[in-house]
Amino acid sequence: MPKQFKQLMAEHTEPNIELETLRQQIRSVVSTLPDVVWSVEVPSRHVCFVSPAAATTFGRTPNEIYAMGFVWGDLIHPDDKARVLAEWDEAAQGGIFESDYRALTLSGEIRWIHSRGHTATDASGKVVRMDGISRDITERRDQERKIAHLSRLHAVLSKINSTIVRVRDRHDLLHDACRIAVEQGGFGMVWIGMVDYDRGLVRAVAHHGFEMEAPDEYVVSLDAHGASPSNLIALTVAEKKPFFVNDIAVNPPKNPFRELALRHEYRSGITLPLVVKDVCVGVMLMYAKEPDFFNENELGLMNELAGDISFALEHIAKDEQLTYLTHYDPLTGLPNRALFQERITLLLDAARKSNMRVAVLVGDIRRFRLINETFGRQVGDRLLHDVAQRIKAVWPEVESLARVSADCFAGALVDVCDPENLPYLIDKSVTAIHKELFLIDGKEVRITPALGVAIFPDDGEDVDTLFRNAEAAVKKAKATAERFFFYRPEINARVAQTLLLEQKLRKAIEQEQFLLHYQPKIHAINGSIAGFEALLRWQSPDSGLVPPGEFIPILENTGLILEVGPWAIRKALTDGKNWRLPDGTALRIAVNVSPIQLQQRDFVKLVQRAVEELGGKGCGLDLEITESLIMDDIEENMKKLAAIGEMGVKIAIDDFGTGYSSLGYLAKLPVHALKIDRSFVDTMTTSSHSMTIVSTIISLAHAIGLKVIAEGVETREQAKFLQLLKCDELQGYLYSVPIPSDAVEEFLSKPALSRMV
Repeated sequence: MPKQFKQLMAEHTEPNIELETLRQQIRSVVSTLPDVVWSVEVPSRHVCFVSPAAATTFGRTPNEIYAMGFVWGDLIHPDDKARVLAEWDEAAQGGIFESDYRALTLSGEIRWIHSRGHTATDASGKVVRMDGISRDITERRDQERKIAHLSRLHAVLSKINSTIVRVRDRHDLLHDACRIAVEQGGFGMVWIGMVDYDRGLVRAVAHHGFEMEAPDEYVVSLDAHGASPSNLIALTVAEKKPFFVNDIAVNPPKNPFRELALRHEYRSGITLPLVVKDVCVGVMLMYAKEPDFFNENELGLMNELAGDISFALEHIAKDEQLTYLTHYDPLTGLPNRALFQERITLLLDAARKSNMRVAVLVGDIRRFRLINETFGRQVGDRLLHDVAQRIKAVWPEVESLARVSADCFAGALVDVCDPENLPYLIDKSVTAIHKELFLIDGKEVRITPALGVAIFPDDGEDVDTLFRNAEAAVKKAKATAERFFFYRPEINARVAQTLLLEQKLRKAIEQEQFLLHYQPKIHAINGSIAGFEALLRWQSPDSGLVPPGEFIPILENTGLILEVGPWAIRKALTDGKNWRLPDGTALRIAVNVSPIQLQQRDFVKLVQRAVEELGGKGCGLDLEITESLIMDDIEENMKKLAAIGEMGVKIAIDDFGTGYSSLGYLAKLPVHALKIDRSFVDTMTTSSHSMTIVSTIISLAHAIGLKVIAEGVETREQAKFLQLLKCDELQGYLYSVPIPSDAVEEFLSKPALSRMV
C-alpha cells in the first residue's frame, strides 16, 4: 500500500467502529467493480490508490502500477500518449478529466480505455488529487467501428447504385465508383483494373485518392500457371472471389500499388472481382489506413458492391454491342451505310463553311459473285474481311471508310484541292488490293476493284446525290475496264492527261531528261554573289523545257521525287566543284528538299553519301526546306537536321512566314538562314502589312543569329527597301533568271553592278 495512503489511515488511530466498518464496505465494493478506481496525486502524478480491476483492464496488478512511480507511464499507446497527458495537465488545474485512449498490456495487446476523473482540493482550495474511474471499452469500440464500416459500405452501395442508373459510359462508371468509394466509404486509395488475358496482365483504367506517377507502369501480371498466393489480384482473377490483407506491411506482394500504399501509410487492402458472364473482366482494389479494417462479416456487402458494378459493366457491354451492330458491319469492323452517311453529312457541313471540296468514293469487287459461287460463302466473307484490312492500312482517313453493301465499300477524302491528284491516293488502295494475292484457307485469290468518284460540291450538294453519282461512276468503270472513273467526263479527261504525264516522267528519269538551272543569290550590301539556288527543270523531247509547276507536283504525288531529289543533290555538288568566286572560294549551292524526301528514314544517309563522295565538309551544299515541313514532326526533324549540319551542310527555312513556327523551336533549330516567302516581297511596297511582316522576320532572324534571304525580288524599289531593312541576301529576276549550268561561269565574271537586270 502506498505511503500516502498509510499516513491517511494512521491519522485516525482512535477506535471508530462505524468508520472502520464503512471503510471495509468501500474496499469490498471497489474490489468487486469491473472498472478501475484510482486516485492520483497532483501535480506529481504519483498513484495513491488503484483498485484490483487494473489487472484485468490494464494487464498490470496494483503493485506493478504502484512500482511505476507515477500514473500512465508505459500504459498508454505511444500514438495517444502526448494527447492524453495534455488533457490530464489541463484538467489538473481544476476540473474534469475525460479521455478515450489505447492502452498497451505487457503482452503487446491493445485495449481501448475510457477514463474519467475529477480533482479534489485541500482546506485551502489547492488541487491535491485526481480521483476517477477507468473502463475497458474495447468491445464497444469494436462494435462502433463495425457499425461505422457497415454504414459506410451501405452508403457506397447506395451511391454506386444511383450512379449505375444514371451513367451509361464505362469510363464514367468506373471513375465514379472509385470516387464514391473514397468519398463515401472512407477508403484512401481505390483502383480498378481491367484484365487483358492475351497479355496476361491487369491494367489500371480508373483510380481515386492518389496520383499515378506513371500510369503505364501500374499493371499487375497474372501468373502463367495460376495465381501465386502472394498476388491477391491474380488470385482474385483466377478464383473470382474477394481476398483481403489486414496488414500489407507483413509479407506483402510486390507491385506498384502496394509500394504506393505503404508510402502513404495504408495498412489494409482488399481485392474484389468484377465478373461478367462468369469471366473476371476486372478487379477493384481498395486500401484503408487502419489495420484489421476488413473482416468476414463485411464480405457480403463487398461482394454485393462488386456484383453491382459487374452488372452495370454487363449492361453497358450489351448497349455497346447493340450500338455497334446498329452502326458497324460485324464482318469487317467498318462503319455501315447509315453511319457512313451520318459522318459524310458532318464532313459536308464543315466543307461548306470552309469552302473545301470532298471526294466520295464507292468501290466494288469485280466478279465477287463468282468467288462466292466457286469457293463458298465462308471464303467470300474471309476475303471481304481481308480486303477491309488492306484498305484501312493505306487509306489516309480511316474514319471515313465503310462497307455499304455485300461487296461494296465507300470512303471519303476531305480538302481535295485538285481532283486530278486523287488518282495517286486512290491508286494506293487499288494497288494494295490488286497487287498481292489473297490467301484464304489455302486458296489463292486475286481480285480487281472498280471505283467511282463524285466530288462535292460539283457533283452533288448532299450525301445521297454524291453517293448515287459515285455509284454511277462505278458502273462506267466496270463497263470500260478502268480501275476508277470520275462522275464528270472532263475530270476523267484531265486525269488521263495527268497519268500520261506520269508515264512520260518515268521515261524522263530513265532517259536522264532532267537538268538543273541556277539562280544567283546576291549580297544586299555590295552586290557580290553569295551563292546559287539549283532549280529542277525537265527537257521534254516532245514539249521542250516544261515549267516546274507542271511536273514537280506529279513527281511528289507519285513518289518519283525520291529518285529525282537525290540526283539533284549529287548534280548540284558535281557542277559546283568547277565554280569559284573571284577571290577563289567555293560557291554555296542550295537545293530544295521535298517533304517526301525529309520523311524518309534514310534521308540523312543519302545526303551523307553524296557529301562524302562529292566534296566532303567543304562541299558548300545548302538544303532549303519549307517551314511547314520542318514543323510537321519537329522533334524528329531536328535530329535529322542536326546530323546533316555536322556534315558541313547548311539549312535554310524556305517560304518563311507562311507556316506556324514556334519561336521556342525556331531558336533551337539547327538552321542558318530564313528565306522570306516571295508573296511578302511582291506586296511589301504596296502593303504596310507585308512590309511589317518582312521587317519583323529580318529583326527576329538577326536576333537569334540567322541570315535572311529574300526571294522573288523583281524591282529596284523592293531591293532598296530590303537593303534598308538590312536583309542579308537578295534573289530574283531583278538580278537574273535561272540560268543553265554552262552559263554560270560567264555570270560569275560580270562586275557586281552589271548583274542587275
